[in-house]
Amino acid sequence: MGNEGNLQGLTSQEVKDRVERGLVNTQEKTVSRTIKDILIENIFTLFNLLNLLIAIALAFVHAWSNLLFMAIIIMNVLIGIIQELKAKKMVDDLSILMTPKATVLREGKIQEIIADEIVLDDIMVLKQGQQISCDASLVSGSLEVNESLLTGESDAIQKESGDEVLSGSYVVAGQAYVKVNHVGKDNYANKLADQASTWKPVNSQLLNSMKKVTRFTCFLIIPLGILLFIEAFLMRDEGLYQSVVSSSAALLGMLPKGLVLLMSISLAAGIVRLGKKKILVQRLYALETLSHVDVLCLDKTGTLTTGKMKVDHIVELSAVSKEDEDYIASYLYHSTDSNTTFEAMAQYFKAKNVYTPKTKIPFSSERKWSAIVFDHITYVVGAPERLCQSVPEQAKQEMKKGNRVIVIGKTADEVKVHQNLPKIDALYLVVIQDVLRENCQDTIEQFHKEGVQIKIISGDHVDAVSALAKQAGVIDAHKVVDLSKYDDTADYGKLAEENVVFGRVSPQQKKWLVKGLQSRSHQVAMTGDGVNDILALREADCSIAIAQGNDAVKQISEIVLLDSSFKNLSDVLFEGRRVVNNITRVAGVFFIKTIYSVLLSVICVLSIFGGADFSFGFPFIPIQITLIDAAIEAWPSFVTMMEPNHHPAPKDFLPVVLKKALPFALMILIYICSIHFFVETTNAQTIMYYGIVYISMLAVVKSCIPMNPLRLFVSTTMVIGFTFGVLIFKNLFHLAFTGWFVVGMMIVYLVMILLLAKYKTKSNS
Repeated sequence: MGNEGNLQGLTSQEVKDRVERGLVNTQEKTVSRTIKDILIENIFTLFNLLNLLIAIALAFVHAWSNLLFMAIIIMNVLIGIIQELKAKKMVDDLSILMTPKATVLREGKIQEIIADEIVLDDIMVLKQGQQISCDASLVSGSLEVNESLLTGESDAIQKESGDEVLSGSYVVAGQAYVKVNHVGKDNYANKLADQASTWKPVNSQLLNSMKKVTRFTCFLIIPLGILLFIEAFLMRDEGLYQSVVSSSAALLGMLPKGLVLLMSISLAAGIVRLGKKKILVQRLYALETLSHVDVLCLDKTGTLTTGKMKVDHIVELSAVSKEDEDYIASYLYHSTDSNTTFEAMAQYFKAKNVYTPKTKIPFSSERKWSAIVFDHITYVVGAPERLCQSVPEQAKQEMKKGNRVIVIGKTADEVKVHQNLPKIDALYLVVIQDVLRENCQDTIEQFHKEGVQIKIISGDHVDAVSALAKQAGVIDAHKVVDLSKYDDTADYGKLAEENVVFGRVSPQQKKWLVKGLQSRSHQVAMTGDGVNDILALREADCSIAIAQGNDAVKQISEIVLLDSSFKNLSDVLFEGRRVVNNITRVAGVFFIKTIYSVLLSVICVLSIFGGADFSFGFPFIPIQITLIDAAIEAWPSFVTMMEPNHHPAPKDFLPVVLKKALPFALMILIYICSIHFFVETTNAQTIMYYGIVYISMLAVVKSCIPMNPLRLFVSTTMVIGFTFGVLIFKNLFHLAFTGWFVVGMMIVYLVMILLLAKYKTKSNS
């Protein structure tokens, strides 16, 4: 690489001095949220603030028994914090396994250290696939660097001696020694606000839906609270105590507070479950995104296959002299290309230092060839269709078997990076075997069964990719396209929709394929392990990296398979579906109370205009609402949230759950109004309360169909728990009658639940 033989790097004492002066590459940013962030996001929420204000109002009038809801709020906050701290510990522990490494030259020796231990003026050794940890200047060698993570521009930039390379970019090709100019917070990447160009914004239906609900309830809750208090205190002359209590009950009913907790706990629990399988989730809402995935794009080498290669055999295409053999051995000895293909060839051809190169052109995924210039001749290694005027028949046959084929050739003409190759005299056809990952076929079959389309994308020849796809059991693997024949004007949406296997794909085309699928309303997940996958990974709805892959790939991916086990890929999809499906299944129950509380509050306020005969106060008190929160909403939801559920998740969360909740909410509203306006009894409030309880229970039972042992247990314990609660604490809940009435209702409900469970068992048999 030039004058690298004269480089010695820093001494141990120089490193120690810099560490003591704080000139070390310490990174403050972590994958997981900080403990401070977790505490703030769980404690200082708008829902908690509204609940606290209601509690203050109740305390002001000494309604102590009605403050029981605050115990549940505090317990919810603690559970949420504990669960997220548990997930944080899991993520932090797993992150250590993929901490970026750096190769440095110190005291004349090459060492591998973690990136955080780099100090100012260190000499780093950079090679293909590495993400650059610190701003640095080239001392020796040359590189092609992609700065798309910083600038958004995908074109590789040539760097020569004296040029600066920036942290956050990654090496596409070449190898060089660089001197570190900045460390830690002084690095260019760290100066970008929140690394906005590196991380995609969160696109979560769950999060966005709750934001909409929060905005809506906050818009209503304050004016409705004031009007309800005025209506009770001034119009119906109920007194300060009763006016505050009834108004507070209405406001508490509007807040689906348990649902927010359910979401955060479910997602955090999902992260912990995957973490135990050595799957690192770097973004909380990536699990939700996964649940909607209907297309999975797999890179062939290193993802579908093991990435471990060996030369099976070679074919001589023309006479090869002893001098050619020595040049090829020298080529592979001096090559800066560090991928598995070149490593396999170096081992087969016994790389050795016979001739000294003058110039090197490293391999890149765009060019699909590399070259080394010696004194009077240049040797080139690359894809058959790039080096040969027509692809040799032997190469076609080998590629149809699924093998990778490389051509080694030479030319006396000048070879330049950004120009077409001159005529190449092909010497060898090198046949390299690539092995499918263990359990690959079973995993592919699982995805097909779950309705997820598989697309295989590779830079290899389309015949080789298609053959491997068929071996892996990919449906319609015969639908292939060679993307080397297409430019940026092609309809990539149509190409991606109509084909399954894509060969000779450039990094930019991988990105266009992902965008094309998204333009056809697909939710796309992309797996990859190499720098040529980064553009597509950043574009995908969910990016999944293989741990054996490059540092840059792992840093920008949302999910990392730490043991590089392909069979665990289906677990990632299923965990996302489980979380979102279970939240969607029970969320409707939470919104029932929100809907009827809002509508009933509006009716109460409007009843002012009907005069004293029509005046209608909110009929319940906070502690009664708290019992519904605990027994009917929280208990069934939290017990069943870990159930397996692999069905495709609904794409429109809020419309789906509101549609489930609305019929029950309207049923409750009609029931309450009917009792108030048409039934004359002193026990109207108690009759109303039991009505909304049992209608809400009906919604829970409906959400538990089809019944299974766990859901049957939850449904029965919900009814029994509520019944014994009001029997034992009837005075606390201010109910006019309990006794045989609630016992009778309990028996009716239990019989109904058992009949439903029995019917479903018969219908499934």
